[in-house]
Amino acid sequence: MNYLDGLNEAQRAAVVNIDGPSLVIAGAGSGKTRVLTFRIAHLLQQGAKPGSILSLTFTNKAAREMKERIATIVGHSTARNLWMGTFHSIFARILRTEAEVLGFPSNFTIYDSADSKSLLKTILKSMQLDEKVYKPNVVAGRISAAKNSLITPPAYQQNGQIMEYDMSIRMPRIAEIYKEYEKRCRLAGAMDFDDLLLKTNILFRDHKDILAKYQQKFDYLLVDEYQDTNFAQYLIVKNLAALHQNLCVVGDDAQSIYSFRGARIENILNFQKDYPQHKIFKLEQNYRSTQTIVNAANSVIAKNKRQIPKNVFSDNPHGNRIKVFSALTDNEEGYLIANEISETRMRHHYNYLDYAILYRTNAQSRIFEEALRKRNIPYKIYGGLSFYQRKEIKDLLSYFRLVINPKDNEALKRIINYPARGIGDTTLAKLEQAALAEGVSIFEVVKKSPQENPAGLNKGTLSKLVEFSGIIQQFEEKTEIADAYELAGLIATQTGIMKDLYRDQTPEGLSRFENIQELLNGIQEFTINAREEGSPNALGNYMEDVALLTDQDSDKEEDRDKVTLMTVHSSKGLEFKNVFIVGVEENLFPSAPMGGASPSIESFEEERRLFYVALTRAEENAYLSFAKQRYRWGKLDFCNPSRFITEVDPKFLDLPEDNGIGYEREPTVAGGYAGFRKPQPEQPAAPTQPGRQTAANPQAMNQKLMQLREAKKQNQNFDGDDPRDIQSGMTVEHQRFGKGKVQQVEGAFPNLKATVFFQNAGQKQLLLKFAKLRIVR
Repeated sequence: MNYLDGLNEAQRAAVVNIDGPSLVIAGAGSGKTRVLTFRIAHLLQQGAKPGSILSLTFTNKAAREMKERIATIVGHSTARNLWMGTFHSIFARILRTEAEVLGFPSNFTIYDSADSKSLLKTILKSMQLDEKVYKPNVVAGRISAAKNSLITPPAYQQNGQIMEYDMSIRMPRIAEIYKEYEKRCRLAGAMDFDDLLLKTNILFRDHKDILAKYQQKFDYLLVDEYQDTNFAQYLIVKNLAALHQNLCVVGDDAQSIYSFRGARIENILNFQKDYPQHKIFKLEQNYRSTQTIVNAANSVIAKNKRQIPKNVFSDNPHGNRIKVFSALTDNEEGYLIANEISETRMRHHYNYLDYAILYRTNAQSRIFEEALRKRNIPYKIYGGLSFYQRKEIKDLLSYFRLVINPKDNEALKRIINYPARGIGDTTLAKLEQAALAEGVSIFEVVKKSPQENPAGLNKGTLSKLVEFSGIIQQFEEKTEIADAYELAGLIATQTGIMKDLYRDQTPEGLSRFENIQELLNGIQEFTINAREEGSPNALGNYMEDVALLTDQDSDKEEDRDKVTLMTVHSSKGLEFKNVFIVGVEENLFPSAPMGGASPSIESFEEERRLFYVALTRAEENAYLSFAKQRYRWGKLDFCNPSRFITEVDPKFLDLPEDNGIGYEREPTVAGGYAGFRKPQPEQPAAPTQPGRQTAANPQAMNQKLMQLREAKKQNQNFDGDDPRDIQSGMTVEHQRFGKGKVQQVEGAFPNLKATVFFQNAGQKQLLLKFAKLRIVR
């Protein structure tokens, strides 16, 4: 069967038009991975060489799956030679080849976030800065943001706006920290994740011959999830595509939700300006969700102004309306969701893995965890502690890192006294000081002969250091001759790690021992696969794979039958038969801006895109829930339903009678109801087209003007009743919110405060001396 036969017309056009710049706008569930895969296969079938195609993704998992699909069409030997992987893995590959011109060894270590924070803590301590003021997470975030904007330490220090901001957050020395951090990374022969982008840009900027080499090498560039690219990624792609201009980017502006990581929606919105000779293809058929879910999502995202117009549709069954749960408290919200999962699973024979609960913030998970546990419903937290972040795994990986790159100070500090060999913190501090003074790595000091003794250590300690350096150097000698599994096994046993873990016969100890075995199993699998594919199978190659793993790549429990709990941000790219979007309340989803500031149009539109992403994860059923009261910082707060619920066309919603949103049931002739509708005004005006009403019906326009003047006059003359007369249970009227019912009155005059539920505006807390409430009954 021809691989093109299974494509719809729009997909086929995006696959076969391979020359020049192309923008593929792929709506949710429209088969973008299929299009990318077949486009690459088509390039190969048209005679393109595998090594001339560069395909960039955001997860190794996505790259692996695409390469496997391509291999079934063109064969494994051809697919093997494609340059396909994440931005970070591809650029790490380029940097290892060209590292020397940047002053780095080709075997540089890649620091993960834990390594970076550990190094920052060391720097803060050496600079005598208080971690409570200079919080490592905040400092790491500032440095990361600078790197993603291609701001080096000298440029950071010269940027008045940045320095002024650091002063405003009471961290004026971040520039110094950044400079020292960069210096110590270079000493350790290490780059962090952000460096892989920053250093690639510097490489191409300062070495035009190297840029030209890769421009000539890659005839075709393909970028997945282009709306998620940051400035550094955008610039690299633009530079690499400058020669041949055969750039194909795939993405969906409606799913751009990572601005907090530096992603710029402008990259995809401005593609047509960047490449005037572009072709645009729109994949608008959603194969994932029911028509109801697709149409509901469309009705929300249509409110955004900054977007590329498209008409996403579905030919799937209409499906059920989106069920909305209104809970009195956040605890009740948890129980309502748990009950719904339990009941629908029994009624419709779903598995637990068919359900996902999506929330705006990680803190919301506790309520649902408790509710699910009480119903004996198994669940997993997506994005929890990664297998590779467990202590015993990090310990063994640190040995691997040090053997591959002896300059890696963070790895050495972690394992120099594990298993315990009598080298304490005091010794380590002396070694670190001596290394800094000489401008070398700590291991360079460790392996000096006892006679040199630059750290001024006693004989007993020196003999322990000699033994330690001997072990590491012994493994170093084997890196060129042993494969990854063989060397990893030697390190695990001869360092004493396996023996140390085996000694602990507690359930936790056995679990840690089993985790090490699982790691070794993974290394063996890597070694066998690499050998079969004819690719390098050394420990260094394995470590590069591990260093570049993402959360989605390392999910070991994805096949277990459990309900999935995750943030909406983590859910992007996933799909489930039943999706619960919880906590859909004002100031939670959409989230409230920091410091009580007013939200910008850009940030609010991103929140709406986030809601769109959440809704389009659902295949068969979507649910929305909100609580009227929620604990925040130990205090019970009153909550209002999110405006996003009211932005969904009510004909797609199934709301409870007391929905708290101001919607009313829409009756049918047969006496049932067709859904919900927004309350109609008492005297609805006939729809008109802008600019035509006066000419078509001047009498109606005059009447409308008179009504507006009268309404304005009434508002100016609106007088409220005495606050002391307002009591719980009364119906009152507010000049802006309309009619509502008083839930409770608290405090003492003149500072009386009332909680009022308004039909059209939801629940409000009002200070009565300013509220001007009029008693209706």
